[in-house]
Amino acid sequence: MYEVSDPAGFWVRLGAGILDGLLVLVVISFILSLLLGIPLGSESWVLYLLEAAYYVVVPVVWAGYTIGKKALGIRIVRMDGSDVNIGNMLLRTFVAGLIYGITFGIALIVSATMVAAREDKRSLHDFIAGTYVTYNAPEENY
Repeated sequence: MYEVSDPAGFWVRLGAGILDGLLVLVVISFILSLLLGIPLGSESWVLYLLEAAYYVVVPVVWAGYTIGKKALGIRIVRMDGSDVNIGNMLLRTFVAGLIYGITFGIALIVSATMVAAREDKRSLHDFIAGTYVTYNAPEENY
């Protein structure tokens, strides 16, 4: 079994999530408004698709970082410390999201409590995907 190295805790992960959420909501909504004429603040399947792509693809191509995570110096890695792949991110995003939705958010509360209370700071979606969030930088410069 692998050991978690330098895990990121609740508050820094929450901060990164807020930054990413603002980025997706504001920047992508603004771009969609300019390019497709979709009114700002309206719900759109295109926005949902781009948001999902952001959370799945960006960490795969950017060594586990999203913009919010990079800004706060944390990243998602596999349990062996290697970079995440598309399978990890699909599990982390969609399967965990499905579980959070089916339980009406109760599993999300459990997940947040796990990050706050567990020594390894792993959440439910980390267990599902075989990942954790760390302060360790990748071996290559990104």
